[in-house]
Amino acid sequence: MTSNIEIAQAATLRPIAEIAGELGIPGDVLVPYGHDKAKVSLGHLAGLADHPRGKLVLVTAVSPTPAGEGKTTTTVGLGDALRRIGEHPMICLREPALGPVFGMKGGAAGGGYAQVVPMADINLHFTGDFAAIGTATNLLAAMIDNHIQQGNALGIDVRRITWRRVLDVNDRALREVVTGLGGPGNGTPREAGFDIVVASEVMAIFCLATDLADLRHRLGEIVVGATRDRHPIRARDLGAHGAMAALLRDALAPNLVQTLEHTPAFVHGGPFANIAHGCNSFIATDAALHLADYVITEAGFGADLGAEKFVDILCRESGLRPDAAVLVATVRAMKYHGGVAVADLPAEDVAAAERGCVNLRRHLQTLHETWGLPTVVAVNRRAEDTDAEVAALLDVVTAAGGTAVAATHFTDGGAGAEDLARHVVRLCAEPSRFAFTYPDDDTLWEKMRTVAQRVYGAADISAGAAVRRQIQRLQDEGYGAFPVCVAKTQYSFSTDAALRGAPSGHIVDVREVRLAAGAGFVVMVCGDIMTMPGLPAHPAAESIDVTADGRISGLF
Repeated sequence: MTSNIEIAQAATLRPIAEIAGELGIPGDVLVPYGHDKAKVSLGHLAGLADHPRGKLVLVTAVSPTPAGEGKTTTTVGLGDALRRIGEHPMICLREPALGPVFGMKGGAAGGGYAQVVPMADINLHFTGDFAAIGTATNLLAAMIDNHIQQGNALGIDVRRITWRRVLDVNDRALREVVTGLGGPGNGTPREAGFDIVVASEVMAIFCLATDLADLRHRLGEIVVGATRDRHPIRARDLGAHGAMAALLRDALAPNLVQTLEHTPAFVHGGPFANIAHGCNSFIATDAALHLADYVITEAGFGADLGAEKFVDILCRESGLRPDAAVLVATVRAMKYHGGVAVADLPAEDVAAAERGCVNLRRHLQTLHETWGLPTVVAVNRRAEDTDAEVAALLDVVTAAGGTAVAATHFTDGGAGAEDLARHVVRLCAEPSRFAFTYPDDDTLWEKMRTVAQRVYGAADISAGAAVRRQIQRLQDEGYGAFPVCVAKTQYSFSTDAALRGAPSGHIVDVREVRLAAGAGFVVMVCGDIMTMPGLPAHPAAESIDVTADGRISGLF
């Protein structure tokens, strides 16, 4: 069987200037990174504001198995299929994080014959955006500690510093650390910790900013801690936001690449959806809407996470409105939610697939009834799926009043998703009934409860007394108008990853609250979610290698 990276390495890529030219982007506004990837000048993109806007299609998914269900692959395949049927599409994706690349899932540039390329470059460093985000985050951390060392004129209480350093590798040993050891010359000892880059507030700001000025302003609004009398300390108080913005200046321009079938794609930004807001940059999506007739973008993990945050955070802050949605489902995921063990998923089990469709129906209902999005279910067919199993999924969706299409883009490229593309074009012509999950003027507690009840099927939410007081304090300090960003497991509607299907009546416990004032939301950490994941027993890094002539192997 040909691996994803072998397929990508065998591809013939067109010069990126040709891809840009077909979009009407002149060569003199490209910042090339070799021959097959480039950044597009922010100044040029700002000049597109008067161009007509295309249709926006959101690709989301059922609650995934640990291996994922092919949401990125479907996004790419749908873009290629739209091009094959004569439309003018563009794809917008998140950049892969090195944590999962070297951890459990491997690369994240699509798969099979539905990939964005150059796949190895995209998965390994790419154009350096994540390095810039990590450096900006850690610069602020260094300036906090330096301010304290140099006399602490702001009166920062070292016990109330909330800003954490970041790293783009899963490393559980750095979740909780003590800094400043070794004597007075090394600073003031204090408890601290690391998050993964994709969980950082700087990443969220990067992906929500509308331009460089907005980026700089948002960075200045970051609350890094407080004084003893709880007066907030912001990045602008430390004079850090200008330098942080300077570090991010070049990274803020979106990255242009192509698919195996030469469909143009912006790959830019990459917050995780289980611990952050899960969408690629607003700048990339907004620009693509002025460059193409159809823009296909994804939101991370299941619709309860990625799609909810796309709707309630990105759309609320940016004014973007999806015209249609694609809900990706697999036979494998339905059998998993029907109670089948991971090791037994390849064996045919129609009854389990039908049982597991309760998860699919819950997501489909939320997309239709809560957010008002015309939706088609894409059954991402795998080689081991039997005709009976695929037919069972299609029948369940039809019985629920929905539309489902089987797609084979992984093996057949865009040709395997042409039926899906035609359905998407039809859906985009339907009138929109788009709605948010909750109104702006609900309290933070009410917003969290509404998400839990309307999206997760929960009976209620809970929190310890200290967390309740913190939520109320944020409400009283003027942050009540912010949306909530829920950090929870991607594997279940509940906070228990082992609770499959579509559980109802459970209680969602909020165990921690984090203010992301620059990003403009309040993070509600629920369950045992980790903002710095660890590596598995056998990380994907063990299989990655490079030959003497520089050819990479084992990368997904």
